[in-house]
Amino acid sequence: MKLHVNGSERELPDPWADESLLVALREPLGLVGTKFGCGDGDCGTCVVHIDGQPRRSCLLQASDAVGRRIVTIEGLASADGRLHPLQQAWLDERVAQCGYCQAGQIMQAAALLASNPDPDAEAIAAQMSGNLCRCGTYDRVRRAIGRAAAMLRAGPGASG
Repeated sequence: MKLHVNGSERELPDPWADESLLVALREPLGLVGTKFGCGDGDCGTCVVHIDGQPRRSCLLQASDAVGRRIVTIEGLASADGRLHPLQQAWLDERVAQCGYCQAGQIMQAAALLASNPDPDAEAIAAQMSGNLCRCGTYDRVRRAIGRAAAMLRAGPGASG
């Protein structure tokens, strides 16, 4: 079985087809940036993009993702290794404390900025409301999203 992950076709051994997409990404494919949180789709820690939409990978079977474009946190940066503006803004705003939920937070925020390049505070709060952070870095998350939006609007080469 083949999965299209981060711009490449990846072979997924058949025994993993009935596992969650989360487990399939982490175990046989070695993409460990996506984390296991609650396993019930409630926390947002495992968010990846499927055909450009944020999805909780713990709720999908790997076989359900065949023929679809999957992007994980590892695939968010550019091919030359340059960080996505959200990843840079996360660093600039010092968002992470324990860091466990951050990949899911960033992927959820990336989906927002892809559909709304200039979100207001209400749009950011609505998009991020399902992503939980035990450390409570919500204010920094919102600032980082605003910073990344400004960077994206300013264009390539702009800094925050």
